[in-house]
Amino acid sequence: MVFHSDRGARSSKGRVLLTGANGFTGAYMREELERHGYEVVGAVVGLPAGSHQVALDITSPEDCRAAMESVRPDYLVHLAAISFVQHADAEAFYRVNVLGTLNLLQAVADAGLSLKKALVASSANVYGNSQAGVITEAESPAPVNHYACSKLAMEYMVRTWFDRIPIVITRPFNYTGAGQEPHFLVPKIVSHFKRQAAVIELGNLDIERDFSDVRTVTNLYRRMLESDAAGCIVNVCSGRPYALRSIVDTMIEICRYEIKIVVNPAFVRRSDVKTLVGSPTRMQSIAGHVEPIPLEETLRWMVQQ
Repeated sequence: MVFHSDRGARSSKGRVLLTGANGFTGAYMREELERHGYEVVGAVVGLPAGSHQVALDITSPEDCRAAMESVRPDYLVHLAAISFVQHADAEAFYRVNVLGTLNLLQAVADAGLSLKKALVASSANVYGNSQAGVITEAESPAPVNHYACSKLAMEYMVRTWFDRIPIVITRPFNYTGAGQEPHFLVPKIVSHFKRQAAVIELGNLDIERDFSDVRTVTNLYRRMLESDAAGCIVNVCSGRPYALRSIVDTMIEICRYEIKIVVNPAFVRRSDVKTLVGSPTRMQSIAGHVEPIPLEETLRWMVQQ
C-alpha cells in the first residue's frame, strides 16, 4: 500500500507512523493524535484493516524499509514492544524491543526521511529496585528482569541515533485504563470485582507503584511530540505512589463488597521492584503541566466499561 505524499492532502499537523497501533496504548494514542489534527497510520502485524494501517513486522528490516517508503511519515511514535514482564520467551524481548527498534530507525535513514520528531517508549522498569525514593532521570539504571534489560539496551542503541534524528525516549511508570489486558495487575483486580469474585490471588501487597491513567500518558506523549525537546530521556509519571493494598481498598469502596485476598507465593518474585515512583519535573518542563486523573477516577472508569 502506498500512501500519497502530497503535502496538501495531509492534515495540517503531518503524518504519524504509530507502531503498536492495535495495542492498549496505541488505541488511545491514535485517538489523541487524530483529535489534535494529525493523520495517523497505524503499523500492525497481519493484514491492514484499511487505509489508516500498514502491515509491519518490526523484526524484519525489509518490512521496516517498505513501511517507511510507503508511509513517508513526518513523525514516528514507537510503542510496539513485548511489555509483559513474565513473557515466556526471554530472547523475544531483545529481538523485538532492541533489534526491532534498530530496524525502524535504520529504515528512517534508508528512506531518506527527515522526521520532525520520533518518540520511543522505554520503561521505568529500567530503574529496578532503586532506593532513591522519587526517581529522576539521573538515577543509574539497575534492571532486574529481561524486559527491563531489553529496554535499557534499546535506550543505549537509540542514543547512537540522537545526532541524526530528533528523538525523545520516554520512561513511563505504571499506567492503566479500560481495555488493558487482564494479566496486568490493575485490570486483574478490577475484573475480579466486576464479576464479584469471592477470592483474588495476589502477590506482595506492599509493593508501591506510580500509577497514571493511559489518557494522561497519551496526552503527554502528544505534547512531547510537539515540543522542542530532542536527544533526551523523560520520565512519564504522576510522582505519587500507590500501594497494591490501597488499590484493593479503593475497589472495595467503589464496588461496595469485600473480597478475600490470598497471597500466592508463586506471585511473589525475588525480582519484584518494591517501590517505583518517578519525578515528573523534567516531563513538566517539556510538556507543561497536565493535571493527572486521580487513580480512583480511573478505577471507576474501568469498572463501568
